Amino acid sequence: MQEQSIGAMLAAARQSAGLTVAQVSAATRIREAIIHCMEQDDYGQCGGDFYARGHVRAVAEAVGLDPEATVHLYDQQHGGVPRPVAASAVFQADRKIHLPERRGPNWTMALGVALAIVVVFGMMRVLGGASDQVRTGDVRVASARPSVPPNTPITESPKPSPSKMDAKNMVTVRIKAKRSSYVNVHDAEGHKLFAGTLKAGKTSTWRAAEKVNVLLADAGAVTLHVNGKKVKRLGGRGDVVRRSFGPPKPQSR
Repeated sequence: MQEQSIGAMLAAARQSAGLTVAQVSAATRIREAIIHCMEQDDYGQCGGDFYARGHVRAVAEAVGLDPEATVHLYDQQHGGVPRPVAASAVFQADRKIHLPERRGPNWTMALGVALAIVVVFGMMRVLGGASDQVRTGDVRVASARPSVPPNTPITESPKPSPSKMDAKNMVTVRIKAKRSSYVNVHDAEGHKLFAGTLKAGKTSTWRAAEKVNVLLADAGAVTLHVNGKKVKRLGGRGDVVRRSFGPPKPQSR
């Protein structure tokens, strides 16, 4: 594995997974021309070493390789991990910084404003005290608890349990591979549930809340059930399909 170049590894893994360059491009959003160059160990069109490492990571994950291990091998074959830029190279220590001269606070003005606030507050208290007493003279204190006759139980309407509420929003997706095919599954928040090649004859099931997003590199190679129902007219052989599925709709009574 170490003697093999990165481009040769990516090409071999893609062919082993039964994927075309177009399918990998659709899954990674990387142009086909760049993927062809990467498989020939030409990273000049990636836009620099930083973007080249990102492309290597994305393509490795799409074809079923370990992304971290592949990027590490890329670093070894291309001079190691890029060194971070030193702070001294960006900021010169001997550069003089001119700060505006700070002036002391104007205590006379501050004292005048504070006295004015105290005078206004005192006048409001004096003028408003009598009227407050008149308004509150006939106020009755209300009990915080509702009046209930003795020995009468207080009943509350039952609240639905969280498990029942969550079950209504759950989406269950089951995929069976008739032949090996690349599958990518994410939940509503974009968290990856699965990404890789589903081997022929294998069945996998995923469950998530609100929505499940599915990417199939070969729609004709799999059968898909959502919430126990088979999805019809999913696509033909070699079709790249993106679909989103939600929770089952409540049945009308």
